[in-house]
Amino acid sequence: MGSTDRGFAAETVYGCLRRKRELEALYAPVRQPDSDDEHARWLVATWLLKYGGWSARALADTGFNDGAVALVERIRALDLFEFPLEVRANLPDWMAHMLVAQFGPEQTLQLAEALNQPAPVDLRVNLLKITREALQAQLRNEGFELAPTPYSPLGLRREQRAALFNTRAFGLGLYEVQDEGSQLVSLLMEASPGEKLVDFCAGAGGKTLQLATQMRNTGVVQAFDVSRKRLDRFRPRLNRAGVDNVQRHVLRDEHDPVLKPLAGKADAVLVDAPCSGVGTLRRNPDVKWKNIDVAGLQRTQRSILAAASRLVKPGGRLVYATCSLLAEENAAVTASFLAEHPDFTPVDAREILVRQGVMIPDAVTPEGALQLLPHRHGTDGFYALVMRRSTDR
Repeated sequence: MGSTDRGFAAETVYGCLRRKRELEALYAPVRQPDSDDEHARWLVATWLLKYGGWSARALADTGFNDGAVALVERIRALDLFEFPLEVRANLPDWMAHMLVAQFGPEQTLQLAEALNQPAPVDLRVNLLKITREALQAQLRNEGFELAPTPYSPLGLRREQRAALFNTRAFGLGLYEVQDEGSQLVSLLMEASPGEKLVDFCAGAGGKTLQLATQMRNTGVVQAFDVSRKRLDRFRPRLNRAGVDNVQRHVLRDEHDPVLKPLAGKADAVLVDAPCSGVGTLRRNPDVKWKNIDVAGLQRTQRSILAAASRLVKPGGRLVYATCSLLAEENAAVTASFLAEHPDFTPVDAREILVRQGVMIPDAVTPEGALQLLPHRHGTDGFYALVMRRSTDR
C-alpha cells in the first residue's frame, strides 16, 4: 500500500471513529447491519458519502450497490438537528451527560466538534540546543513550514500532518513532538536550574524532558512510572535531546518503599495522573468508545496525588494534571485533596503563566486551575492545578 492509500485509509478509519454515532443514525433507516463486518462496511460507506466526497455511483463501483442511492437521499434530506445532542456530538451517552452537566449543551456541542477535528502537529523546541526562531528556519530549509504556537513560547505548529519524525533536525534532538497544552502544563512547574524535581507518572517522558531542559540540564529530575516498557522507550529520547539530569525508576505502585527516602525533599512534584484521556480525542478518537470507569480512575488519582504530595518539601510545589475534560477527574480530585491536606493551598495559574511569558485568555478557573479546551484554545484538553506546601510542619 502506497503512502496515498495509507493516508486515505487512516483518514477514513479516523473519520468513522470520530463520527460513529452520527453515521449510525444516518444509515439506520436504510439498513440494520446484522454483523460487525457489515456494521463497519456501512459506517465506511456513510462516511465516504457524507465526508469523503464520494458519489453513489463511485460507491456502487466498489461493489456497494445495496443501498448507496437510498443512503445518499437520506443524507441529503436529513436535518442533523433531528438527532439528540449526544448523537450530534458523536459521544457516548455517559460522556455527553457529564460534559453537559459541566459546560452546558451549547458549549458541549462546540467542544465535541473541536474534538472531532484532526489535531495539528505541535513541536517543542529543545532550548538546550537551539532557539525557536533558528529551528523554524532550519525546518523551512528542510521543506516544512511551521508557525509559532499561539501561547507556548517553546512551540512551533504545523496544521497539516507531515513526516516530522524523519527530519535531520529531529535526529539531532532539536525538538520533540508535544502538544502545546502539554507544554503549558509543564511550564506551571516553574522548573529552575539546580532544583530537585519529581515526575511521579512520567510515562514516555515528554513532560520530564521539558522540565530537564528548563533546568538547563542541572539539578535532577526523578522520573517514576509503574511501566518499565514506557521508561525504556524514554531512554533514546533522553540521549537524542542531550539530557543527562534525569533518573528513571520503576515503581510497584504509588506506595513503593523506594519513595520513602525522597519524602519532603522535592522542590516540586508533577502528578500527570492516569485518566480517561477525554481531552485527547482529536488524536485518539477510539478512546470515547471504550468502557471507562471514571469512579475507579478517580480513586486511583486521589491515591496517587496523596502519595506524591509526601515528597514535596515545605514551601515546595505540587502540580496535579490530567488530559481529561471531566470535572470528576479534575476539580473533584483536587478539592478532595485540599480538604484532606490543609498544609497545601492552591496557587493561581495566571500568576505563574505570566512569569513564564504566557498570555492566554479564558483558561483559568475560579479556583485558579489551568483548564485548556480544544474549541477555545486549539490545544488538547488539559487540567492542571498548582498547590504550594506550607512552610509550617
